[in-house]
Amino acid sequence: MDLTFLSARQLAARLRSREIGCVELLDHSIARIERLDSRINAVVVRDFDRARKRARALDSQTDRSAPLFGVPTTVKESFDVAGLPTTRGHLAAKNHRAAVSSLAVQRLEAVGAVIFGKTNVPVDLADWQSYNPVYGATSNPWNTAHTPGGSSGGSAAALAAGFSALEIGSDIGGSIRVPAHYCGVFGHKPTWALCPNFGDPATSPAASTDIAVLGPMARSAADLDTALTLLARPDAAETALALALPAPRFTALRDLRVAVWSQQPNQDTDTELTAKLDDLAAFLEREGATVSRTARPAFDATEAFHLYLKLLDAAWSARNSDEFLAEKRKAAASLRPDDMSADAVMIRSVDMPHRIWLMLNEQRGKFRRAWGAFFQDWDVLLCPPIATAALPHMQQGTTWERRYTVNGRSIPYNDMLFWPGLSCGYHLPATVAPIARSSGGLPIGVQIVGPMYGDRSTIAVAALLEAAGYHFVPPPGWE
Repeated sequence: MDLTFLSARQLAARLRSREIGCVELLDHSIARIERLDSRINAVVVRDFDRARKRARALDSQTDRSAPLFGVPTTVKESFDVAGLPTTRGHLAAKNHRAAVSSLAVQRLEAVGAVIFGKTNVPVDLADWQSYNPVYGATSNPWNTAHTPGGSSGGSAAALAAGFSALEIGSDIGGSIRVPAHYCGVFGHKPTWALCPNFGDPATSPAASTDIAVLGPMARSAADLDTALTLLARPDAAETALALALPAPRFTALRDLRVAVWSQQPNQDTDTELTAKLDDLAAFLEREGATVSRTARPAFDATEAFHLYLKLLDAAWSARNSDEFLAEKRKAAASLRPDDMSADAVMIRSVDMPHRIWLMLNEQRGKFRRAWGAFFQDWDVLLCPPIATAALPHMQQGTTWERRYTVNGRSIPYNDMLFWPGLSCGYHLPATVAPIARSSGGLPIGVQIVGPMYGDRSTIAVAALLEAAGYHFVPPPGWE
């Protein structure tokens, strides 16, 4: 049996039954990377020797009950793994070695996962293109002229190419959801602060960054659920609190109450993505689900988007260098008063006073309540993960200098933050699942948004769709 594209759960079951050995499975993954990764450059940090040592130790164990027993796993480069570099794409950090593994990595290893490498990211995790001066660029296995997305682009590419069975990514502006969509895999952005991630005290922030989350990526919805169970626990160093996520209200597609938001005026979305989402809505109706194409939360979408952009810019401002902030101040001074592009909204937020942030956060609280009221009537909201299928490689200039053509219209690159930000800024969970292919052969995914702490529900919808035929398919030439 070919092990390449089995789910993490399926692999763990075979390892527990001794149908295969931990070293045997790990060597299968390593051989595949050594043979094929030169085509896409996904696994940029390799820890094969230590992984083999751990796999040998697991093979000798009698107790094989751990949920991820022996499963070969890679993690995003930004996660600390003791003894390995964490650069976030910065040359200055190339020789850094983490002293302590991130909590998420520790939790995976505690339940049997074999961490054997780290996957590529953009500089500062701030792009939908995964390239940097340390490791170079990662390509999409569906079409190497295209990006796998970012910032968890190497993660999605490694899963789609059959290099790793499970991945951990992070997301503040689509960084799990966009790569999952671009590469045809599953990804889950959890409710904010659900999954803690403190790591090396020398480099890991002790405080949670607003909006930013970590979450699992996989080739099946069941694997997302397994990983979330392992990751979604408070940090024991901070609190003994126990958290029980609510179970889904539904058990079948016919039980679902689904709102569909496939397009938005003044927010360009490729007509092919809109059509595929509308096709999915029609399928759900045929299955007996209650579907609305007009239900929306009670707020102005553009106002909510701009609020997210301001909060986003504030959230990642701490990581900005003095030189970068000086560039933004210069750019802000040159903006036209009528420029309301995403970049302009964010650039104007440079040096935001804390009082203004508090006022914005109060407005966010009101919008979160509007979302809460909306999800009293609807189990999930379906919308695009981003405006297009996987972009061609675009590595010139800053993101605010780039443009892309959608439906024949040139738009600023970062205007595509609308669909990722719609839920992200309000701390909501969202799962991406593959649903179709574009006319150019690229994957198309759906973003499944739920209420705060409704993580089990969004993943359950992805699982129901997967069972109905909307499942992972290996890219051509990688089978």
